[in-house]
Amino acid sequence: MRRLTEDFYPGLVTAIFIMVIMGMPGNYFPKVVSFWDWLGPDKIIHLIVFGILSFSMIWGYRKKLLHQSITALKKALLLTLLLSISYGAFTELLQKHVFINRYGSIYDFLADAIGCLLGVIAFFFYFKKKIKK
Repeated sequence: MRRLTEDFYPGLVTAIFIMVIMGMPGNYFPKVVSFWDWLGPDKIIHLIVFGILSFSMIWGYRKKLLHQSITALKKALLLTLLLSISYGAFTELLQKHVFINRYGSIYDFLADAIGCLLGVIAFFFYFKKKIKK
């Protein structure tokens, strides 16, 4: 049971960090008002942070996944992707409805989702390389 809890630590710590950042008052953050603003540095940060989230969520299970089939790996990656994208949607909803001076944005959510996908893809290639060794 103790080992199972330890597997959650990387993703849990990352999720808490993201929630703290997303909950900070938005006075110092740029507001996205058009599609072209979507390409700004704010979205790059969303991509990176949520890529790290999805990567770290599955990182704790890397040793267990070495002994599983490719189907189990794909299921774990899909579950991680769904959970991390859901977390991105949750943070955007909190920004829109709960956090002070924050604004939920569909563009932020899209950047979150793409970041989650990139994190899962990065883990897959890392893991694939690890299996070959």
